[in-house]
Amino acid sequence: MNRWLFWTTVSVGVFLVIAFVGLSFMAGGPKDAIEMVRFALPHMHVGTLKAGDTAPDVRLVALDGKTRFHLHERTSGRPLVLIFGSFT
Repeated sequence: MNRWLFWTTVSVGVFLVIAFVGLSFMAGGPKDAIEMVRFALPHMHVGTLKAGDTAPDVRLVALDGKTRFHLHERTSGRPLVLIFGSFT
């Protein structure tokens, strides 16, 4: 049993190191990875929306960076897809 526990602990440790290195590479460095995880963990929660539910009304900023609008103003009963990200 000792041998199994040892190899399980080693495997978990190696996995955590690999995950941290990968996250550091994606975030831009170890400090950024730690800050990203520190910021994300307290805010994670499971929402109550289900498929087919009406999206909550939110206020968004247009592409020009100045104009603000409510989500319901742009949908007019049609489906709407919001894409968050950079395409550069």
